[in-house]
Amino acid sequence: MLARHIKYFLAVAQHHSFTKAAAALHVSQPALSQQVRQLEESLSAQLFDRSGRTTRLTDAGEVYLRYARRASQELEEGKRAIHDVGDLSRGALRVALTPTFTTYLVGPLVEAFHSRYPNITLNLREIAQEQMEELLLADELDVGIAFEDGHSQDIETQPLLIEALALVVGERHPLAGQSAIDLDALSAESLILLSEEFATREQIDRYCRQHNITPRVKMEANVIGAVIEVVRRTTLSTLLPATVALAHQGLFAIELSPQRLHRTAVLMQRKGAYQTSAARAFIELATDIAAQLEKR
Repeated sequence: MLARHIKYFLAVAQHHSFTKAAAALHVSQPALSQQVRQLEESLSAQLFDRSGRTTRLTDAGEVYLRYARRASQELEEGKRAIHDVGDLSRGALRVALTPTFTTYLVGPLVEAFHSRYPNITLNLREIAQEQMEELLLADELDVGIAFEDGHSQDIETQPLLIEALALVVGERHPLAGQSAIDLDALSAESLILLSEEFATREQIDRYCRQHNITPRVKMEANVIGAVIEVVRRTTLSTLLPATVALAHQGLFAIELSPQRLHRTAVLMQRKGAYQTSAARAFIELATDIAAQLEKR
């Protein structure tokens, strides 16, 4: 009963309307209103101001909302714990990655995971790191793969691999096959870069500022596949993880010298969240795959 009261309260808080909340929950409005009133009576507090055109939380409602959300997450975790199967003969896993990882890490990781645990339903999402943290905190993701910079204190991280960003060029580029490039030569390169909403671009821009490089950015793209295709088909170059070149035929990675550009990839989870058997298996496998990639 308490779970239903909390569910109805959260729906009204989200939709700012008893009518919209009832429609979203597929229940009648009188039934929903009765449950919320019962909750208010049990708490001896009015949770909603119903006097205006929209339903608003009272001060007491705002306070209760934080605890109700937390309780709802705990109840969902409890439900997953009950249905968790230790032998991984069934189950589900929700994973998110920032975009660059889809170019070289997702393939071998999903191949290995699916071959070992074919009955686990895997939901993969490619999203920005900020949104990933929000979904982890809302208990809408089990595991995230992103970077170590600036996490919420409620996010727990585990180092996964250290990436080296390199100048990535195609077969037509004059530097194809060269092992290293100095910073003066890098300044002369005509580049296509990921656009500014990417964490990778922020790291590249910071590196350039630190070393007084003014990059010659001729193109920008918000799709990493487009960047790779342009580099493959033109003499433009880009800055991406060196492992991207290893995963794509016709691309070459040229080390930045003497100042390398490194960043640490991490596995992310909500602090204190219940960890399913599937999540534990995925994290163990991701760590093994990452170690293999770092040895290349």
